[in-house]
Amino acid sequence: MNQVLLYTTRFCPFCIRAKMLLDAKQVTYTEVPVDSDHAERRVMATRAGANTVPQIWIGDQHIGGCDELYQLEREGLLDGLLGEHYE
Repeated sequence: MNQVLLYTTRFCPFCIRAKMLLDAKQVTYTEVPVDSDHAERRVMATRAGANTVPQIWIGDQHIGGCDELYQLEREGLLDGLLGEHYE
C-alpha cells in the first residue's frame, strides 16, 4: 500500500514539480487525477479543505500543496517524514 497520495491535474505545473521531487527521491506514490472527475475532486476538497492541486498526503498527514512539500525539503524534514510512513 502506498503511503504517499497526490491529487493532481495533468497540466498543473505545481503538480509536475511535486511529482518531480518525489521521483528524484525514488518515492512511489498514488496519483489521483481530478481533471475531469468531479466526484473525486469533491472527495479531495472535503479531505483537504481546499480545491487547489496538488493536494499531498504522507501517511495520514496532509502536507498541503507543492509549496509545502518543497518547504519540508528545504527544512530537511521531508526525508524523515517519508521515513516514518514509507517502506
